Amino acid sequence: MHPHNIPQDINVELLLSYLQQGSFKVSFKGTHKRNAYNDIIDIEEKTDGALLVNVGRNSIYNALPEYLFHSIDRFSNLSHLDAKERFDEELEKQEKEKENAYRFFAPLDAQLLLFRVMAREKLNPITETDSILYHILGDELTEKQLNNRFIKQAIPFLPSCKYIRGNKTLLTLLLRKIFTNEGIKIQVHETRQEFRDDSPQYIDRLGDLIDETFVGNVYDESVTAFDVYYWPETIDSGFLELVDEIEVFRLFVQDYFMSVEEILRFDIRHDDPALRLSDDKIFNYLNYNTNI
Repeated sequence: MHPHNIPQDINVELLLSYLQQGSFKVSFKGTHKRNAYNDIIDIEEKTDGALLVNVGRNSIYNALPEYLFHSIDRFSNLSHLDAKERFDEELEKQEKEKENAYRFFAPLDAQLLLFRVMAREKLNPITETDSILYHILGDELTEKQLNNRFIKQAIPFLPSCKYIRGNKTLLTLLLRKIFTNEGIKIQVHETRQEFRDDSPQYIDRLGDLIDETFVGNVYDESVTAFDVYYWPETIDSGFLELVDEIEVFRLFVQDYFMSVEEILRFDIRHDDPALRLSDDKIFNYLNYNTNI
């Protein structure tokens, strides 16, 4: 059956890995037929039900030395008058020779392509998960970080950190997915936070007043805050370990997925309604706000 909705930029080895052997044929059309963006030129369904995949790649025939297997130039030894009269006839012979050469090398081309498909299937568990790349990016992670249940889920996203960094939408999707997997709800909002610079700067100009030269060491900036809604029945060591895990995870996200102009904050909150003990007294659960 003819496959539908195939991405235009799909690689031919990837497509063939989804098809059963014997259900397709491959035709190499050469780079002169290749689209700038597409490896596969088109797919035809033959009368026998097999798929003919036309690929914009050269055959072995194109890679061999010229004049060894290539058709001869039938017009080089013809006079101008003879070439004009016999043009169509000689061109047909030349195209027939090229077609026969492609057909001769077709089984070898197809077998080499199948070897590449098999090699791709062997490498898929490594290359598709970018495991080599994220092990390189995370080679400085400590044992405590590697054992962190939240960081374990975030590590596969390390190869995409350059796209996530500074993109609050992608960052929110990443954090929401990880926390949801742990049964924890989060909510994002923007807040302001006051920062203090321990090394205030001065403008080095003699004769100016102090209030004109002192840049200041306290400033107010926007902070991305995530309310983490999780509150156990009892506050015990398990809950405190969770708080520590979330802090370790926050520092990891700050290092790999946040821009240098931003700071991430997790606030652990409880979203149950107030507890009414009597008509004149209402007690709220305290929020365990880490104030990170």
